[in-house]
Amino acid sequence: MMPTTRRGAILLLPLLAAACAGGDAQPALRPPPGYSHLTPLRLNVLDIEVLEPPQGPAFRVDPPAPLSPLTQAMRMGRERLVAVGTSGHGRFLVDAASLTREVAQPGGMFSQRTERLAVYIRVRVEILGNDGRRVGFSEAEVRRNATVIDEGVASRAQAADQIVRQAMDDLNVEFEFQLRRNLRDWIMSGPPTAPLPGPVQQENLSQPAG
Repeated sequence: MMPTTRRGAILLLPLLAAACAGGDAQPALRPPPGYSHLTPLRLNVLDIEVLEPPQGPAFRVDPPAPLSPLTQAMRMGRERLVAVGTSGHGRFLVDAASLTREVAQPGGMFSQRTERLAVYIRVRVEILGNDGRRVGFSEAEVRRNATVIDEGVASRAQAADQIVRQAMDDLNVEFEFQLRRNLRDWIMSGPPTAPLPGPVQQENLSQPAG
């Protein structure tokens, strides 16, 4: 009976290894969220520029990070803001977009390893006159924190994906609220502003031609 038991244990080892590998495999995550289906925020400017920020500590992202906070924030700016005016210039800037993680509980024989995730995103919109001077601006920022169980690369990726989505949901709401409050004079709900027609030149037909 001993050889049978030993052989059974040997055959079981590859199955255990496969199960462990499968549990730590990269999960099939959802596509990145979009914002073009939402009501556009129509600004009374001729054009809007979404600026790529320079690299720096404000844009730190700790892997695994299936969703980039910076990429998502810039996508929101491109898809939600629409220029419908005839003059002036708008620009969308991302001042900070980070996803950081640190060990919360190292884990041990009787406890699970956990890590703390933090997302911080800050964006702003500026309105410039034709002379290049800033005539209006609005800012929005969000923070999200979560402590999650670390069960390997797959679970860490899923946790990062979820918290960035949640932060972007928060930012999308806060962004629209702040924009409507601070730039209400530049938000348009009707047709674009057009210059008034010039005076009509009239000719007095009663006078005989000279």
